[in-house]
Amino acid sequence: MTELLHIKASPRADLSHSGKAAAGFIAALEKHHPALQVREIDVWKADLPAFDGPLLAAKYARLAGRSFTPQEAESWAAIEDMVHRLDAAKIVLLSTPMWNLSIPYRLKHYIDLVTQPGLSFRFDPQTGYTPLLRPRPVVAILASSGDFSEGPSWGRPDLATPYLRQALKFIGFRDVDIVPVGPTVGKPGDVLAAAEKAQAHLAALAERLARVDA
Repeated sequence: MTELLHIKASPRADLSHSGKAAAGFIAALEKHHPALQVREIDVWKADLPAFDGPLLAAKYARLAGRSFTPQEAESWAAIEDMVHRLDAAKIVLLSTPMWNLSIPYRLKHYIDLVTQPGLSFRFDPQTGYTPLLRPRPVVAILASSGDFSEGPSWGRPDLATPYLRQALKFIGFRDVDIVPVGPTVGKPGDVLAAAEKAQAHLAALAERLARVDA
């Protein structure tokens, strides 16, 4: 059975353009994998712990090679569970809007929490950083009010795409397909064309993943 983890980063529920595109991708994938198991993490509803106090101390204890205190161990266990949940998925789907040129702060919070020494990466002074998570297909749907297909939109750069690509690669996810959905605001014909283009791209990705998994 194929397990897909869907990380949802839009608070707009049924009005979300990235969410609608994600639903289409999942439906296309289910045509090839009727037994597809989908798990969700909605970063707006999930209990994402603040990265301070015992949790922050636990990170530096790990980096320094010292044992955890009981409080640090308890805090770190929650992070271990988050990383293991991410690492268990065979396919990762991330759907997010672009906010202020980048990603919503709740998604950044989630990425910061799962990017941890000894869990998703390690550091050696001789060799540098090494990712620890298994490579697997990752599809990131990025909805934006503007069209960034040919570069900046009205002078605004897309900082979300390079950040997501590098942040995911840092922990081991090298095979990342970032699918833009934009513009989501403007002439109805342009908005519809952008949605249809994204859906066609996602349908092709679902077919490609089905061939790989066959």
